[in-house]
Amino acid sequence: MSLSMPAQASVAAATEGGQTGPAKKYLVLSAHDYRTPRRANIHFIADELARRGPTRFFSLRYSWLSRRTGDIRLSLDGKANRIESINGVECFLWKTPLHPFNTRRGWLRPLEGLLFRAYAAFPPAVLRQWIREADVVIFESGLAVEFIALARQLNPHARLIYRASDGLDTINVAQHVKDTFARVAGELDAVVLVSSAMADGIPSRGNVYRVGHGVDPELATLGDPSPYGEGVHAVAVGSMLFDPDFFVCASRAFPQVTFHVIGSGRGRMPGYGDNVIVYGEMPHRQTIPYIKHASFGIAPYASEDVPVYLADSSLKLLQYDYFALPAVCPNAVVGGYRSRFGYTPGDAQSIVAAIDAALRAPRIRFRQCLDWSDTVDRVLHPEAYADTRL
Repeated sequence: MSLSMPAQASVAAATEGGQTGPAKKYLVLSAHDYRTPRRANIHFIADELARRGPTRFFSLRYSWLSRRTGDIRLSLDGKANRIESINGVECFLWKTPLHPFNTRRGWLRPLEGLLFRAYAAFPPAVLRQWIREADVVIFESGLAVEFIALARQLNPHARLIYRASDGLDTINVAQHVKDTFARVAGELDAVVLVSSAMADGIPSRGNVYRVGHGVDPELATLGDPSPYGEGVHAVAVGSMLFDPDFFVCASRAFPQVTFHVIGSGRGRMPGYGDNVIVYGEMPHRQTIPYIKHASFGIAPYASEDVPVYLADSSLKLLQYDYFALPAVCPNAVVGGYRSRFGYTPGDAQSIVAAIDAALRAPRIRFRQCLDWSDTVDRVLHPEAYADTRL
């Protein structure tokens, strides 16, 4: 199905955050769910949208298969397929008997394509209704792109925005999703990347912009009191590509440092020193004091083979930057940031050198950090801002 060309957005609409007219209605399609304790950039975008007008969050790619993958949304299983409102956001987790997925087998691609087409062809009535009623629909990178054509068909006047939180190759989507995106990307109102480094993977050009992540304007006030006692403390937050071997090496080399590992998705691992403290999943706001009062932060990705855009898109690294926290991370995600010190995963000597450098580094914020209001202004109307140009 071909899409009609979107109308040009009004530059005046860039002041949407302070709009005085009727509140716009927003819809977000994502494989995340707004209600999970783990927060990604799309959650913060939804928070800000809810301050501006009625906001709905539709969660995709969930079925009985999700139990096999340890999907973080399993705790919401009893709430699937019904609307729940939380923090002013209407939420719907669409649970199907089976959801389409990348089989990673070329000879299965015809069947893969059939599953994806069937999934997109039979959305629940609530999604159709929410699309018809929306003024703006935001599709997060991934399976959501399968519903772009439907949105244009059901609501030709809605503004359609693709938020590229990740590259499609990075999240290993099926070829059918890539083909669908290649067909519709040029006809979206805006394709909004978190990093300029993602641009080569986008099949359109004139509608492509860069808008990084934002930070909570209240972030600094959330960081007290310190959760630490005396001594030197380092913190790592999150589970993405988590490398436990980093802490085996670091805890032995730096017995004077206490390493706090939050939400890694793993318990205490063999080889950890007594100076490694492991915490389970923690609400985002509870992690802030651990970041603010640490001596340095860690992004312990297990490989150098990570997308280069992660240097710009990593929320944990952004939060370290915000608090002027020296950061230790693989060389691949140092980027142009002066407060980061790179190492080679698995190389003990380089890990020790990076930590030594971080411990000696001054606490200076080198990075400009927009708040989420300014960020969402740019996501909604990136064409109105000079700093979004590639």
